[in-house]
Amino acid sequence: MPTRDEIAKEIISLKGVAQDKIRRNYIKELQNYTKRDTIIYASAFTSKKLPQLPPFLMSITNEDIQGFMSALYGLSGDSLDLILHSPGGSLEAADQIVQYLRAKYMNIRAIIPQNAMSAATMIACACDSIVMGKHSAIGPIDPQITFPTQSGHFTAPAQAILDEFERAKEEVVKDPRTAPLWVSKIQA
Repeated sequence: MPTRDEIAKEIISLKGVAQDKIRRNYIKELQNYTKRDTIIYASAFTSKKLPQLPPFLMSITNEDIQGFMSALYGLSGDSLDLILHSPGGSLEAADQIVQYLRAKYMNIRAIIPQNAMSAATMIACACDSIVMGKHSAIGPIDPQITFPTQSGHFTAPAQAILDEFERAKEEVVKDPRTAPLWVSKIQA
């Protein structure tokens, strides 16, 4: 089997549909070797060659369940190899994907060639086994909450929001005059 760089060079040397054919050939080769259904869920979040895309275009979303259903259509084995490379995304979407995969397969193995973060870590941990290289990474699981604001969407770690509310409660108990400051901060 060629290295990742050799495969990338082969793909880059071609255009359009031919690129996808190479990917499919290597997936089929792996599937024939392992005798397991094999799919890839990957985004280009670590690529420096592509234009910088907004995080929501590279993250696990509710729409991805349709992609999983399409990728698995026609596959009939009872074991799955899921090649996973993602920065993470929606907890609800990850849960829905796991529920779908668990309903279809008796055994699921996550293969992480590089990174599976946050919600992708959760998907990997829901598998029966995880295969990683020496350079691969998973984690952390860091639930995020997104709020609409006047200047666009704002995303913050859920724990940071909980910590901020605790701090507000403590300060207001110590000095009730700080309450209006916290109210205006929470409303922002």
